Amino acid sequence: MNISTPYFKENNNDGNYIPLAKPSITKKEIAYVNEAMINGWGENKSKFIEKFEITFAKKTGAKFALATSSCTGALHLGLESLGIKKGDEVIVPESTWIASVAPIVHLGAKPVFVDILRDSWCIDPKLVEAAITPKTRAILCVHLYGNLCELNELIKICQKFNISLIEDSAEAFGSKYFNKHVGTFGSFGVFSFHGSKTISTGEGGMLVTNDRKIYEKSKILNNHGINRNFDKQYCPSELGYKFKITNIQAAMGLAQIERSKEIIQKKVKIMEFYKDYFYNHKFISFNIEPYGYKNSFWMPTAVFPSFCKVSIPTLINEFQVNNIDARSFFCPLSSLKIFKENKKNKISRDIYNRAINLPSFYDMNENQLLKVCRIIEKTISKK
Repeated sequence: MNISTPYFKENNNDGNYIPLAKPSITKKEIAYVNEAMINGWGENKSKFIEKFEITFAKKTGAKFALATSSCTGALHLGLESLGIKKGDEVIVPESTWIASVAPIVHLGAKPVFVDILRDSWCIDPKLVEAAITPKTRAILCVHLYGNLCELNELIKICQKFNISLIEDSAEAFGSKYFNKHVGTFGSFGVFSFHGSKTISTGEGGMLVTNDRKIYEKSKILNNHGINRNFDKQYCPSELGYKFKITNIQAAMGLAQIERSKEIIQKKVKIMEFYKDYFYNHKFISFNIEPYGYKNSFWMPTAVFPSFCKVSIPTLINEFQVNNIDARSFFCPLSSLKIFKENKKNKISRDIYNRAINLPSFYDMNENQLLKVCRIIEKTISKK
């Protein structure tokens, strides 16, 4: 087992509770937030928001970035700016969080669920093309847990059928596809800054795009429909939303983005630790990183083979008894009562019953990692 110990020296306290994820807070975040709280009013009310957006756009290589109160809000703005409406269809992966699909439904469109690939857990391009109908307006791909979708294939499909590609990069900040940051390939991309994400604002999101029209439309919708270039004060020209991020949140986000390289490096090291520990258990599969893909490994995920007969609820319970937080793989969305079930999506259903998300956070130390691994090993040995 090859462990790079320098990445695990800063916190030698084993602790009583191991969370699944949490943000890394340093003096920089505290200083920026303090400044926003003390001076971020009046003419400075958007100071950190503007800096955060500019820095994030530069970091991802996007022309435009719009900070929002959540990734779900960012997705809603982007979809509406793209013109998604009642009667339209948007193809989505079966395995993702409900937030990827809720804005589609709220806009009156229909999510069409297709299955995932067995190795990356991302949407299957071949099944995507088979699901296209005259009503299809867009493909929404989700870079699940930091894993990357097969973007070249999806882009070809979109060009062939003249439909839009949308990237849900909520879980993939730092992931790159042949040296280009995810979220910048389609009509627009969205990112999450929830407290569990790689970089955090407590709660928040970001829309990025290279399309000025989508950016300008989203910006108007994000502020109650007010177009500051034409509308009189407090006289919106259309009905919008209030998905704006606060200056205080953006201050934390700016500090986080400035530290993002070191935070992602630690995420990568944690993933390497898990893979090294279970090197001799080759039947357990983890997040993949094919040639040309750079995975930021937001959420390390272990998939056990069916012959291993590991009960995920039992394993989660074992973690809980030992004060460790863990969670199951995303359940197939079409299996929820609010949707029509698509039983053809068998891979999503199969992996859901055999996979578990493992703890990963910047301050995680070697003792905590070993504790997680040994519980898994103990569970496997009983089978």
